[in-house]
Amino acid sequence: MAHSYSSTMSSTDRIDIDKPLWDLSTFSGRVRHFAWVTDPRTCIESDKELNEAKVLVDLYRKGQEPKGVTREQIIYAKKLYESAFHPDTGEKQNIAGRMSFQVPGGMAITGAMLQFYRTVPQVVFWQWVNQSFNALVNYTNRNANSPLTTTQLGVAYVSATASAMVTAFGFNKMLANAPPILQRYVPFAAVAAANCVNIPLMRQTEILYGVDLNDENGNLVVAKSKYAAAKGISQVVLSRIIMCAPGMLVLPVIMERLEKFPWMHKIKILHMPIQVLGVGCFLTFMVPIACAIFPQTCSISTATLERFEPEEYAKLKKQYDGKELPQFLYFNKGL
Repeated sequence: MAHSYSSTMSSTDRIDIDKPLWDLSTFSGRVRHFAWVTDPRTCIESDKELNEAKVLVDLYRKGQEPKGVTREQIIYAKKLYESAFHPDTGEKQNIAGRMSFQVPGGMAITGAMLQFYRTVPQVVFWQWVNQSFNALVNYTNRNANSPLTTTQLGVAYVSATASAMVTAFGFNKMLANAPPILQRYVPFAAVAAANCVNIPLMRQTEILYGVDLNDENGNLVVAKSKYAAAKGISQVVLSRIIMCAPGMLVLPVIMERLEKFPWMHKIKILHMPIQVLGVGCFLTFMVPIACAIFPQTCSISTATLERFEPEEYAKLKKQYDGKELPQFLYFNKGL
């Protein structure tokens, strides 16, 4: 790793490498956690540094880290590991699909969508680019325990892209004679509609077969829940829409007013870079905030399981064999 060793970490300084540094039961704790793990600066780290971080995390987990390693180095290695490697498989993620790439990738594409919204070819092209990016992000951050077939991936991608294009095309035609400010909101409508299609389809196996449930101690139980899957995916869809909303709703108003000034007419070539930077400013704050709105570990009550999925509830009762059932079961909702 590129950071020099300074002082040896004592046993009292050890951290639980597999647990978050902040309290994720609070909104502020989740914001700090996601601001840390989605830091776009981690995207510029080389494969060598990422691999070294993974090795250091693995060694530290076993208590076999090199002598002289510092707490700061362990925390930074943890940051790189969690930003670049899949939590289920441990495989290195494609850089464009990482949540830490949401700011640079999202600002470039969203800025282009906000700039090029006037003609159908522009709208179609940039919605296609955006949905290709979203599909890659959704696939990269998928639940590895619920794999998709190539056919399912293709259907999800085509359906999301088609929904975005149809929405954008429909609003574009409907608002052809509307005030320019309303026309600027076409990209947001298309993105919101596509998210409602893309994410559920990318995670359709969770809806079809249910997600694994754990007790409060993280132990896997026999029950799987489709209701829990729908709840988690709904929260992810809402979070993704909220993530892009401020930039796509506020920035058009700002640009509409700025473009009335004569000096803005002289620098039309800079309109897109200005919007890209504007979106970047919004996303820098909104990516961690949107990810933090709902707890990463989502819950479902056993009463809900009994009401909506009696067969799974029966499996749970059999597993506990007369013992008191937990009041809540937990699952990872994804990002």
